Amino acid sequence: MAGYTGDIGQAAVPNQRAKQLWKHTTVRRHVHPVLKSTLTEMAPGLERCMYCGDNQGTDIDHFEPVRVNPLRTFDWHNHLLACSLCNSHLKRDLFPLADDGTPLLIDPSSEDPAPHLHLSLAAGAYIDLTNRGNATIKVFGLNRKILVRGRLNACRITPLLLDKWRTAFEKDDLEEADACAATLWEQPTADVVHAMFHQALVPGAEDIFADEPETLTLLRDQVIRTGLLGTC
Repeated sequence: MAGYTGDIGQAAVPNQRAKQLWKHTTVRRHVHPVLKSTLTEMAPGLERCMYCGDNQGTDIDHFEPVRVNPLRTFDWHNHLLACSLCNSHLKRDLFPLADDGTPLLIDPSSEDPAPHLHLSLAAGAYIDLTNRGNATIKVFGLNRKILVRGRLNACRITPLLLDKWRTAFEKDDLEEADACAATLWEQPTADVVHAMFHQALVPGAEDIFADEPETLTLLRDQVIRTGLLGTC
């Protein structure tokens, strides 16, 4: 794709040329399918949107919009899989910058959101820890009602799947254990599972899971953590 970038760089109006190339029939037939196929393999769950984690990813989004930086139109590291809602209706060409010119949005493909976002398991909503977290929540509407409801459902379903996986593992029923693991990680809003495993080990975990001590025990179980996370 470097050839396309070179073409854009030499154009009199790079932004216009970038949009022309991206929509060109050859690019749509030979570049888009390869990009999308690779991105779907990287996406969380069953081809979920890399931003909200709930809807099916259908669009190739330019994290740094073409309008902002046309030279990144064909930059692999600038492509993410997004649902049509996040891509076309929420993010669009928005790309807020900090006072020092650095991006405020968190790139889910290359950055750990933990320093910027905290998921309240009790509320099913994200709490911003930094300005970048705040901007990311606002631009992608991460706390819209449907996402909150989905996360709360995941919080209820996850301990059931963990317990079922543990039982299958103890019985050496690998087929059932694999099925439980697939259901766990392929469910929408799989970010909840990661958050639950993480928060089970932080100071104050007993308070976070005060109403669900059995869940905390499962999340801290070394067999479960090794089997599902590859670490204890």
